[in-house]
Amino acid sequence: MNKDGKYEFAIWTHDTGEAYKVEVYRVDKNNLVQTKDVYPYYFKKVAAYYEKLLQTNDYSYYWYYLADAQMKAGELDQALASIDKALSFSTPYPSKEVLTEKRQEILNHLGTTNSDRPVVIDWAMGDVTGDGVQDTVYLSGEMTKGSPLWKNITLVILNGKTNMYESIPLKENMGYNPTIFLGDFTGNHVDDIQIVIDTGGSGGTIYAYVFAFLDGEMKQIFDTDVYNEHSKYEVNYRDHYKVTVNSSNPKKEYTLDLMYKGEEYLSEIYNKDGTLKEPIEGWVDPISGLYPVDYARDGTYELLSYQEIAGRYHADALGYVQNEWKWDGQEFVVNRQSVSIFGKDLNA
Repeated sequence: MNKDGKYEFAIWTHDTGEAYKVEVYRVDKNNLVQTKDVYPYYFKKVAAYYEKLLQTNDYSYYWYYLADAQMKAGELDQALASIDKALSFSTPYPSKEVLTEKRQEILNHLGTTNSDRPVVIDWAMGDVTGDGVQDTVYLSGEMTKGSPLWKNITLVILNGKTNMYESIPLKENMGYNPTIFLGDFTGNHVDDIQIVIDTGGSGGTIYAYVFAFLDGEMKQIFDTDVYNEHSKYEVNYRDHYKVTVNSSNPKKEYTLDLMYKGEEYLSEIYNKDGTLKEPIEGWVDPISGLYPVDYARDGTYELLSYQEIAGRYHADALGYVQNEWKWDGQEFVVNRQSVSIFGKDLNA
């Protein structure tokens, strides 16, 4: 019964699975009429129903009905994110046409048909807050027309227990192919959030972040830019077909043998007696790959990063610096560093 003393009726009509078409009516002059004035109150409960279902049942029709409930509850930005998630399925239900119409309806409620509004780029589910309830984590962003470039990339967390959204802007929020990985990097049996974004620059470099729920709040605990700024390398060609790579963190030196490069390459930079014709310096690229690896198979992940070693020019690749990062309770530290080189092709 509403405050006006009139009763409303919620009718749940079964569709598929545990999905229902929901409508709310009241009697007015012996007729059933829709009661849109109670939508914000009632459809928040309907949205909570579908959010709970999605914790264990990732189906497009639940995302569709969640979007419908969020729209009727007035949660339009969340509704747009949900309908975009439903559209991301290869064979969405009810159909791509129905979902597209629903998306347009949501945009109409927002008062715009701007296709540059944020959409869901990638998403994952896991307990990232440590309360034992599955949360939904996704990246939203704005598409660039005619390009795979994403702008205004944002980390969004839907708390599965409170149904509250938390949006976290990223320092570098523009790039290509943004992805999410959930896994425990800190060893507290709670999922942490790894984000990787291709910069689109030469060398295939990336922006990458790790977020963890520590001391009651979500904190950024890894940033590739911070590492790139504080870790320095020196790459120098030496006499007798060698290159040395010096690392500042940890302090190590590696020696690469260039004999596999072949006579044509070597003759351009070395005299016949093996001495350099002139000093040559190379460089080490920023991080171009960051991968979660559970080396001990104990459920706790480390990070494995790759950085290309370049010689005279970028395409003159000499190998990779590989760093294994491990959480020490306060920060990620390099637990092990190595250098990999390219092998020489053997003639059959």
